[in-house]
Amino acid sequence: MRRSDINPKVFIGHASEDKERLLRAFATKLRQEAGVDAWVDEWEIYPGDSLVQKIFEEGLKDAEAVIIVLSEHSVDKPWVREELDASIIKKVEDLTTLIPVVIDDCEVPESLRSTVWQRIENLEEYGTKFDRIVAAIYGHRGDKLELGPPEYSQTAVDTLPGLTSVDTLVLKLSCRKVIAGFDYFIQTHDVWEQVDAVGVPLVEFNDCLEVLHGRGYIRTDDETLGSADESPLSYTIQIRGFEEYARAFVENY
Repeated sequence: MRRSDINPKVFIGHASEDKERLLRAFATKLRQEAGVDAWVDEWEIYPGDSLVQKIFEEGLKDAEAVIIVLSEHSVDKPWVREELDASIIKKVEDLTTLIPVVIDDCEVPESLRSTVWQRIENLEEYGTKFDRIVAAIYGHRGDKLELGPPEYSQTAVDTLPGLTSVDTLVLKLSCRKVIAGFDYFIQTHDVWEQVDAVGVPLVEFNDCLEVLHGRGYIRTDDETLGSADESPLSYTIQIRGFEEYARAFVENY
C-alpha cells in the first residue's frame, strides 16, 4: 500500500447535513494540526464542475485514505453509498485505507461490519479519537509504551476461577470503573482503550465480554455481543461480578 508521511491525501465522504455538525471543523483540524490534505467537496467543487469527475477522478482516485462519516443522515444517501462502494474496491485492491467514523446511533452498512470503525460520541471534544484516526491515516502502529509485567499480574491473584488472565483483566478494569464513578453502568470504549494499550486484540476482548456475560458477571442487551469485530456500546456490572472481583482484589473486603 502506498504510504506517505508528507501531507497524505484523504477523501472524506459525508452527508451535507453533517458539514456543520462535524465535517468542517474535523477537516480543518486534519489539515492544520495533522498535515493531512483533507479533500472536502465544498473546498474542491465549484459551479459548472462535473460532480462525477471531481469526486471519482480527483477526490477518490489518488487518496491514500478514505474517511466515511456515518450518521443518521449519511447511511442512506446515494452519493455516500457510491463513494463507499468505490472505496471498498480500492481497499480490496490494497490501494487505500478505509476509515469509517460513526457519529450517530445508526446502522452501519453491511459492507463495513468487518472493518474496525472509530466512534465519536462528543462532536465538540474528540482529541483521543482524532489522534487514532490520524495514526491510521499515516499507517503508524507504533508509539506504544514498552510492555512491562501485565497489569493484572501486579496482585497476588492473577486469575479468577474459571477465567483466563485476560477475562480477569477486563472484569478488574470494569469494576475499577465502578469504584471510581460509583456507577455500575460501563461505557465499553473506556475499558477497551485500557485493554488495547496492553496489546489485547479486539476479537479477544469481545470474547471476554461474552464469557463474563455468560457467567453472570456483566449484563448487556446489545445484539453485538458475541461478534468478533464489534463490541457492545455499554454493559452493566452485576453484583455477582463485582463481589467476585472484590473478594480477590479489594483488601479486607
